[in-house]
Amino acid sequence: MKGLIGQSGLDARCATQLRVLQCIRMAAEISRTDIARALDSSPATVTAACTALLRAGLICEVERAPSDTVQRGRPRIMLQIANGAFYVAGMKIARHAILVMIVDSQGGEIVTHTAPLETSRMKAEDLVRAVRHALEAACAGCGLGIGQIAGVVLGMPGFVNGLTGFMHWSSSVLERNVDFAPLFREHLPCPTFIDNDANLVAKAEHLFGAGRGLRNFLVVTVEHGVGMGIVLDGELYRGERGCGAEFGHTKVQIQGAVCQCGQRGCLEAYVGDYAMVRDAATGRQGDGPTSIPEILEAARQGDALAQEVLQRASQFLGVALANLVNLFDPEHIVLARSRPPFDHPYPETMLDALRRNTVEVDAPLPEITVRNLDESMWAKGAAVHGIELVSILKIREQGAADAA
Repeated sequence: MKGLIGQSGLDARCATQLRVLQCIRMAAEISRTDIARALDSSPATVTAACTALLRAGLICEVERAPSDTVQRGRPRIMLQIANGAFYVAGMKIARHAILVMIVDSQGGEIVTHTAPLETSRMKAEDLVRAVRHALEAACAGCGLGIGQIAGVVLGMPGFVNGLTGFMHWSSSVLERNVDFAPLFREHLPCPTFIDNDANLVAKAEHLFGAGRGLRNFLVVTVEHGVGMGIVLDGELYRGERGCGAEFGHTKVQIQGAVCQCGQRGCLEAYVGDYAMVRDAATGRQGDGPTSIPEILEAARQGDALAQEVLQRASQFLGVALANLVNLFDPEHIVLARSRPPFDHPYPETMLDALRRNTVEVDAPLPEITVRNLDESMWAKGAAVHGIELVSILKIREQGAADAA
């Protein structure tokens, strides 16, 4: 599994084919001439790459009439991703369910299926079995056989090395330091990969959302925990061990509140849903808020503790976002949350903390997009990543066949 991400495991010819394929995918439809211009490559190199991609069944040709008004000359030959070349499944492991999205090679959604989980944490092998059952149910719902799925990508919270399939820690798994690769080979019928779920949201934003066309942007996810995906120079940044971008576990208070990772003072221990519910229930006799909506309602009713929890979380998040601006100077930040919007004045508290703690330069702050994040966005990011990985596999297979 190692080396599948990006172009690191490809020879020069296959790496060029991958770049051409990605260019076609981003454009939806494009000519060979325009690909060469976009990639600053020679027409001969692009033609050779397209020929290999056509043989692999990854792209197809489409004739279009000439663009001039009198329509003289031969039809233009355009290239696009081949429809139905393969199917992949993207999955999001949530606390109470597995969401499965099956897409075709063009990224078109075939079916979305939600499979309930009996518990929010389980043994790694039990989780993989649950993934298998969820995949079978999703395939049954759209008339596909499980053998028709060319790849699966599983997004989960925690310290996950997407390059190797090794999980150091996750709030969804009871064990630590689990190599998922052999479990996937035993229980699933196709190449299967895991990655940090926030990385997969960044993938989705890069192709379909606020990050489209950007080279440097950040995605911060706020739900039960806090995650981040980093795109630098157009590529997802993972870190040396595949565990980079653990924004939720940056320290904001020395010897502070206990985080679910076991350490103290993490940002997540003040901003994550579980932490806010815990803090809003402090000192109450079993009748405190049990969810973010209940905390918001208590604050509206004048509950001083609920107001304090919201105010503190907003300040911590604003300061933490300022640190990101100071560190990365991104073009854009997407703040994606799976919770209701906070009432006034808490969003302004966050923005004020962001502005006050960002290094002052004679340039505007990066634009910030705040979006409500439903589970389908996580699964879509996983599916998009699955398309990339399966495409790399097929490019490798075609390269081996051409060399034989």
